Amino acid sequence: MSDPTGRHAADPADEAPEPEEHPGLPTDVTPSQPLAEIPRPYTREAMDAREQEIKDGILRMGSVVAERIVGAIEALERHDAEAATWIIEHDREVNAMEREISQLITLTIATQQPVARDLRFLLTLLEVAYDLERMGDYAGSVAKQARKLAPNPPLKDYVHLPEMGRLAATLVRDVLQAVVEVDAERARAVAKRDDDVDELYHAIFAEVLDLMRLDPANVDPGMRIVFAAHYLERVGDRVTNIAEDVVYLATGEVAELNE
Repeated sequence: MSDPTGRHAADPADEAPEPEEHPGLPTDVTPSQPLAEIPRPYTREAMDAREQEIKDGILRMGSVVAERIVGAIEALERHDAEAATWIIEHDREVNAMEREISQLITLTIATQQPVARDLRFLLTLLEVAYDLERMGDYAGSVAKQARKLAPNPPLKDYVHLPEMGRLAATLVRDVLQAVVEVDAERARAVAKRDDDVDELYHAIFAEVLDLMRLDPANVDPGMRIVFAAHYLERVGDRVTNIAEDVVYLATGEVAELNE
């Protein structure tokens, strides 16, 4: 159809749309996530505060783990089945601390988007938290052996096991200082002392084996002492893992300590 001028009548569908009130901007958009969760720009002050919070959590967790190791040894020495049971039942507290630290590290990485040294430090602390959680499990396992041994007389004062346990707890505390100070030399020195833990383990194993050969009645308590010593030896290995992480963080060197 044409108008009087000869032109075709305009199709309404061909007409230009009315201009938007705010061109290029959506008119009814709601945030896909709460403002508190939207990543903020990286700032040195915010990162320092968050790293300090995480380090404090690591120190608290490590202190609890060391206390649990010592507590398991004291329960062994006192024949205190009740104290050993308490350590076993409260292992979940260490697990909860590890989850809290891991979540905080993950949130920090997501919201602060750290790079270079900060990212390496956070990932190192994530590994440290995992190693500490495993040490807490080992403390619980030592406590289980202490509970089994509680009703019986000690087999030769538990054959160096108390000494080994206290040394392992000391190494846990010392390596955490190396972590928070990012001190490679301290970390190497702590890892070196894991050799003493290994020597005690081998001495316990050899002496218990002799005692079991002398008297079949020594077999059950002897094996429980060896099991407990094995768990403490694993604590030393985890300490060495943390020391290697500290050396890498401080120097960029991948170190195999105590090979």
